[in-house]
Parts: sequence; structure tokens; C-alpha cells
Amino acid sequence: MIRISFVSFVLVVSVALPGKAQQHVHPQSERLGTVHFATSCTETAQPQFDRAVALLHSFEFGAAIKAFDDTLTGDPSCAMTQWGIALSRWGNPFAVGVRPAAQLQQGRAAVERARSIGAKTERERAYIEAIAELYDQPDRPQQARMEGYRDAMGQLSQRYRDDAEAAIFFALSLTAAEDLNDKTYASRLRAVAILEPLFQQQPEHPGLAHYIIHSYDVPPLASRALDAAQRYAQIAPSAPHALHMPSHTFTRVGLWQQSIDTNIQSAAVAKEQKATGEELHASDYQMYAFLQSAQDAAAKRLLDSLPEIAARFDPRAISSAAPPSAGYYAIAAIPARFALERGAWAEAARLEIRPSEIPYADALTEFARVLGAARSGDIAAARAGVERLEALRVREAALNEPYWTEQIRIERESAAAWVAFAEGRRDEALAQLRTAADAEDRTEKAAVTPGPLAPAREQLGEMLLEFGDNRGALAAFETTLTREPNRFRATYGAARAAARAGDSTAARKHFAELIRICARADEPGRAALQEARASVTP
Repeated sequence: MIRISFVSFVLVVSVALPGKAQQHVHPQSERLGTVHFATSCTETAQPQFDRAVALLHSFEFGAAIKAFDDTLTGDPSCAMTQWGIALSRWGNPFAVGVRPAAQLQQGRAAVERARSIGAKTERERAYIEAIAELYDQPDRPQQARMEGYRDAMGQLSQRYRDDAEAAIFFALSLTAAEDLNDKTYASRLRAVAILEPLFQQQPEHPGLAHYIIHSYDVPPLASRALDAAQRYAQIAPSAPHALHMPSHTFTRVGLWQQSIDTNIQSAAVAKEQKATGEELHASDYQMYAFLQSAQDAAAKRLLDSLPEIAARFDPRAISSAAPPSAGYYAIAAIPARFALERGAWAEAARLEIRPSEIPYADALTEFARVLGAARSGDIAAARAGVERLEALRVREAALNEPYWTEQIRIERESAAAWVAFAEGRRDEALAQLRTAADAEDRTEKAAVTPGPLAPAREQLGEMLLEFGDNRGALAAFETTLTREPNRFRATYGAARAAARAGDSTAARKHFAELIRICARADEPGRAALQEARASVTP
């Protein structure tokens, strides 16, 4: 395996591009990590191709496409540039949602250009035909496309066992194409069995750190990604997504300040690079972490900045890992989180609906409004909101997106439970919320979000507290914390439930945990935090 040093990688591709390719020359201070993807391209074009693949490994899709275009300018016979463009056009492989027809056509066109230019080796032809699995059959279901690509990459990596890049892209495809209902996480574990030994050999490779984080991005496995998470931002700090991605792990394990710090950097670099979708995505993760650690003043400043960021958002732009849906999601989620996490029910009920082309993003605002209305006593408004949630579920189902259809159904079920609660239908309310919690437990969160606006089992704990079932509430909150560690409302709820149940040891433990989680909280801070401090003070 040919390897080049990090320094030489930066310098060579800064100076070696002739003629027209110079229009996209990058600064010598750019840091994307160390990648070498051997090709039959010319010696002059190879460093730019390596840079393009480094960008691709950090899901900097717009910049990668430009870099592959530059490579083709320097070497018109390099068919692999079109492989790279086709893979970039697919976008984030973890984006749950059907690719639009125009996006698929762009990828298909790149595959056809690659075939037209002609691969110079059997290995390169295998790469091109593997990526064609994502595009060649227009009517093929998306999951089948991803599985076809995975299988083709598996065959390629077996045939070319010395090709580390083939192994890396195969491992990525294993995780991206996994069965979301498989709680054994067999595909993820198979992927990291490939990635982790390679990471030992290539510790500056951006894709290895990146894909290890993604492969472990589920509650039972997340802590195993901490080493990769702590290293990825240092490997490729010029990539906004590399700065954001560690927060997936930090969120999973409840390291709120680490998530805040890396997302502040990610948003700043994304803004500088005009990657507004990534800036919004990083801002949503920031908001979540600010609120879990009770840094409400900082959360309010972020909320106040949202209109300016949203005004710059162009869903047609191809930039970083965040697809257009992530931008719409963040624009809806950020104000909803700010209200719900603080229990500001009347504020939630007044949230402004900003219709988009993404039903599951619109459902976030509607869900928050229903919870706010039901829990502040406006039953008529809450009922109407439940009906609108059902209409959004039907719209999502018509788009053939079962994952998001199910997420809206869970939100609708939870919302309807609070309407039943407000109307005094106790048994119905609890049954509906239990159904929603069980359904949510069977799903995994999408990468687009740091977590649910309000976990259904956490809501169940709050409802059980209202009904005086303190032991049941404590169990619900503690179960929530196994999936969503260090959540403010679940931790506080567990402390309250334990105290009401007469379990002073458990109450003191959870109150102390809340104080630890909120070490950087505003002063005097939320009433819940003041209660925690009073409860643990001798």
C-alpha cells in the first residue's frame, strides 16, 4: 500500500495542478488527514485525486465534486474521477429518506461518463460498476440499491485484498445498509472489525475515524467510539463535518460540553465555507447539549441567531454531509427543543409553523405545539394538532419513507396521549404513551438528530408522576437514561420519582448526578437545579 506523509499530501496538491485546475487550489494550511487511493491517473493528477477522496471521506460532497472535476481537468482520461462524483452525488449514506429523481439522475450521469471515458484497469472498472448499483435501475427500491452496492463492494474488497480503500468503503456500506431492526448490530460490528485494525495502521486517515464513529453510533456501542471521536476533529479540522461528527458519540454518552465545543467549531468552519446545512445541523446538536446541561442563556443566544442562519440556507446547494432535509430538520427542531426541554408549555404551543417540503421536519413543530397546548390546558388546539400530525404521517407514507412515517406515528401517539390525559381519560392516556414508548424503543434515531424532542418513555415517566405512580415513573426515567444518558428531564424526573417513593438513596444519587451534569449551568439556573442543590446539601 503506497503511503504519503500528511505534509507532502498538503503541499503536493497545493502546487501540482496545471492550467484551469488552479481555480480550486486550496490553502496550504488545509488539513484533511492522510489518504492515498491508488489509481491509473497521471502522476500529476494523483495528489488532487487523493485530496478529493479525503474530502469524500469526511462527507464534504460539494468540495469533493470540485476536486474530482479538477482531477479530470488535469487528466481527462481518469475515469475514476466520475466514480468519485457518483459516490459524492449519493450524499450522506446515513440520511434516512428516498433520494429525489434529480439527484439520482446526476449520479447516473456520472456513472455513464465513467463508462464512456473507460476504466484502465479491472480494479477501477469494478469500482465504477459497484457505484452503478446505486443508480442503474431507476425503479429499484433505495434499500435494495444500498444492499447491491454493499455486496459489490464486498466482492471488490475480497478480490483486491491489499486495497485498503476498498475495505474502508465496504465497511462503510455495511453500516449504511444495515437492517435498522437488527438489535444484534451484526453489520456494524462486522464493519468495525475491518476499520479498527486499519485505523491502527493509518491513524491519520479521516474515513477510518469517521466510519468507526458511525458504526458505533447506537446506545449499547457508543462508548467504544470515544477514541475515534476524540481524534477525528484533530485529523481533519478543515472539514466542518469532521468537527461535528465527534458529537454523535459525545451525545450518545452524555458528554455535553465536549459536544458543545466541537459543534461551535463545526458551525464556524461551516459558515466560513458557506455550508449552511452543516451549520444548521451543528447548531441543532449544540442546542440539545446546551439544554441538557442547563446552559439556557447560551441556548437562547443560539435560538436568536437561527433566523439569520436560516435566511442563508439554500436546500439546492451541495456542500457537506448534511442533506437539505437536515437543514429543514434543524430549523424546526431548535425552537421546539428550546421550549420543550425547559417545560415552557405555553411557549411551545405558540411556536410558529414554517411549512417545508419535508413532512417529518414539519411534524416536529406540530408535535411540540400539541404537547404545549395539551399540557397548558388548551385542549381544542391540541386536538387539532393531533389531526394535523396524522395528515403529516399520511404525507410521509405517500413518499414511501417507512422510517419517518413511523417516527411521526410515535409523535402522534404521544401527543394524543396528552390530549387524553388533559381530558381525564387516564387509562387511555397511559396505554397510548406506553405504545409510543415501546415503538420508539424498537427504533434507532436517525443521524440527522441528536435525539428525540421528548423521548416517549421519559414522557411516560412524567405522566406516571402526575398520576402518583412514583415507582413506575422511576422505572420509566431510569430506562430512558439507559438509551439517553445524562438527559436533564429524565435525571430530574428520576430524582423526583425516587423522593416521592421514599427512596432517599436513589433520590440523592439522581439529584447529585443532575448537579454534575449541569456543572456549567446558568446561575441561579432552573428551579429543578436549585431543588437538586438543596436536596444534596447536608
